[in-house]
Amino acid sequence: MPNSQIRIYTQKEQGKEWLRRYRGYLPVFACVLGFTETGLIPGISAAGRTPEDRKYTACADAEFLYYGPEHKAQYPLPPLAAGASPVLISRAVFESLKIPVHLFNAGLPQSPAVPVIDLGGASAKCLSAGAAMEITIVHHLFKQGLLWGERLAASIQQGYLIVGECVVGGTTTALAILTGLGIEATGKVNSSHPVCNHAQKWALVQAGLEKINFQSQSQNSIDPLQLVAAVGDPMQVVVAGMAIAASRSCGVMLAGGTQMLAVYALISAIAQAYALSWQPEAVVVGTTRWVAEDPTGATVDLALNLGKSSLTQSAGIPPLLATHLSFADSRYPQLRAYEQGFVKEGMGAGAACIAAHLSQNWQQHELLAAIEAQLERLSTALN
Repeated sequence: MPNSQIRIYTQKEQGKEWLRRYRGYLPVFACVLGFTETGLIPGISAAGRTPEDRKYTACADAEFLYYGPEHKAQYPLPPLAAGASPVLISRAVFESLKIPVHLFNAGLPQSPAVPVIDLGGASAKCLSAGAAMEITIVHHLFKQGLLWGERLAASIQQGYLIVGECVVGGTTTALAILTGLGIEATGKVNSSHPVCNHAQKWALVQAGLEKINFQSQSQNSIDPLQLVAAVGDPMQVVVAGMAIAASRSCGVMLAGGTQMLAVYALISAIAQAYALSWQPEAVVVGTTRWVAEDPTGATVDLALNLGKSSLTQSAGIPPLLATHLSFADSRYPQLRAYEQGFVKEGMGAGAACIAAHLSQNWQQHELLAAIEAQLERLSTALN
């Protein structure tokens, strides 16, 4: 293994080659914030205790990532049923390693209280109605993604681009996109709950796809951008555009689990449908062990299934990487909750740890110390 702290679950040779290529280099981090009203359904997500809390999760995470724990937040981190926001992990790494952070608003109900690049998007409605976004907005956001992917890649000399996300309810829109692209994903996605709420997600996805007469369409007649407009969220097309454009000139790590596997499938389908050039071998998916080995999902199976649909087979299966960060020995119960399956991932947490291993050879104890220090500073600031 190139690094005992990073595990490669699929496409091992391609994954090893990617890690070799970027060892010793620092990434640039882009985080795309979005919103879907799907995230307001009671019980759909644990990223905020109540639907009202979940309206502000992306704003709160963005503010913490940008300013850190001492800043008096306009949008404080929302209370969770258990655990602590994954932004603590990302912030610990990006602050220590001085990794540049760019925040993008793809479509939020309110503007975050941080310097953010507004892409002129809009929040998505609940996917169950089969009319989540206007197609004109989807096309606009995709173009913005292409534009910013090219811009960010131009600023990277030898490193790579990490693209993360914050969308509450995003694993449900991911399930909808994967299913719409003909990928067997039922029962395989993850969630912020310790036991994934597969039945609830699937019922919403079925309702949304039925509204667009999905069953009557032949697989090859599906326009992937129309599919996003019907049952997706604003983050998905922005990240797809960014990755397509950036992959032409630098490495790209899609930061997340289920959501980024859905984006990878979307990239493949869009590139095929619109004859766009990109470099699949430059793109990997990076997440946490809690996602990759989630016993109530099947992330590795899901990654392997991406190569089986006629709409996505041109790019095949991405290398799926995960940090082996553990919180089993943490002195904080909020962090130990991750080992019980709460939270798992978000705001590029897994990719941030992979970047720390790759560039500075950080091991478990260095990561844990940096993350615990963030939590300690936050606790002090709140008291």
